[in-house]
Amino acid sequence: MKKIIKIALYVLAGAGSIFAFYTAYNAINKPKIPENFAYGNGRIEAAQINLAPKVPGRLLEIYVEEGDIVEKGQMLARLDTTELEARWEVAGAQIKQAEQNKNRTMAIVEQKKSELALAHENHLRGESLYKSKSISLLQYQQYETAYKIALANLKSAEADVDASHAAIEAAQAQAQAIKVTIDDSTLYAPKKGRVLYKLLQPGEVVASGQRVLVILDLLDTFMTIFLPTAQAGVINYDSEARIVLDALPHIAIPAKVTFISPQAQFTPKQIETQNEREKLMFRVKVTIDSDLLKEHIDKIKTGLPGVAYIRIDQAIPWPEQLSNVPKSYREDSH
Repeated sequence: MKKIIKIALYVLAGAGSIFAFYTAYNAINKPKIPENFAYGNGRIEAAQINLAPKVPGRLLEIYVEEGDIVEKGQMLARLDTTELEARWEVAGAQIKQAEQNKNRTMAIVEQKKSELALAHENHLRGESLYKSKSISLLQYQQYETAYKIALANLKSAEADVDASHAAIEAAQAQAQAIKVTIDDSTLYAPKKGRVLYKLLQPGEVVASGQRVLVILDLLDTFMTIFLPTAQAGVINYDSEARIVLDALPHIAIPAKVTFISPQAQFTPKQIETQNEREKLMFRVKVTIDSDLLKEHIDKIKTGLPGVAYIRIDQAIPWPEQLSNVPKSYREDSH
């Protein structure tokens, strides 16, 4: 029992030493920044775009690899559309057949119009002859019946034209639906960016909505940090910021505040005292200048750790260690 207690004491002593070293290290390496600046640790991130087909199918080709830079509108992957293309050809043939049927029905309408005109003339002539007692009532009724039949035949032919027109529209709609499905079987880059993940390989069956590729929108590159209540309450949207990466400690990357969380993070279960309220942390998004991103888009690397500094008072100049911005940004600022 005494041996166990002795081991436990050694462990506690070692842990205490590690904690003291960690505290001292942080105190020595704490950024020497004036009071009117807020800062927090984070990593470079970029907005992710998930690319997935709307329709299921077998993945035929993927034209990019992880890490590739892709341009807006570039074809990235496509599904096997052999069956869809066959259906589209059938739909095209159905459209032609419906158009031919419409032409035939329109020709029949013209024929029925001629027959109606002749029947109408005969009916008028018969009516005149009947009134002059030149023909019998039976003969007059035959002329009248022929006219009514011709009129009904014309209406029937015109209805057939309308039906054939509707058949054409239905066939065209079906063909358009198939064409849209074929188009949806091909994935294009919605923006210029970098391929982060290639989640499937050619030959695999893809479900509707299943991710095939993940693209990073490099023009939406940012760092997420967490600030205490006292600092989060005084910074504003569009407040100027600078990001210093561990890999580039002598370069301050221009940025600005684009998001401040309306809800606190790391919230204690019960907030009763001022000390506990100070434990509240708010998520803040600091986005890198877009013009700078466009110029150096090939060099953007996500995941790099660093520190984001936010200027609380916009009238106070940046300290010397945060003034060394990229040369191109300095030139554009003048």
